[in-house]
Amino acid sequence: MEVNYKNYLISDDKAKLDKQVILDFLAQSYWANRRPPERILRSIDHSHCYGVYLEEQQIGFARVVTDQATIYYLCDVFVLEEYQGQGIAKKLIEIITNSKEYEWMTGVLGTLDAHGLYEEYGFERDSERFMRRQPQGRRNN
Repeated sequence: MEVNYKNYLISDDKAKLDKQVILDFLAQSYWANRRPPERILRSIDHSHCYGVYLEEQQIGFARVVTDQATIYYLCDVFVLEEYQGQGIAKKLIEIITNSKEYEWMTGVLGTLDAHGLYEEYGFERDSERFMRRQPQGRRNN
């Protein structure tokens, strides 16, 4: 899957991922700064990953863990600071949440500071940190 958005490319091709960009960002994040690099790399290997690129440079990322039937966990979502404020994260979340692959699954994620972003895509607060998105057939339209 590849989608062009403004001057950016959003792709789920793992061969395009710049793992060093991912490792560097997550090492500074509040949620993954204690995860060893080898564990991050293993999580990438076992997840459906999305990268955001400006030309050949990776500037964003998201990872989805799923049983491929009932539930998916959206995690490690980021856009590098100098590219924030352009709607890139919104487009990335839109692509993931509107994917036929996930539309009939319950979505789960954890965030301390981006509740508003995820609420735009049907996620509801389940606690102070966690959010849940009902499968399409169970949401009120």
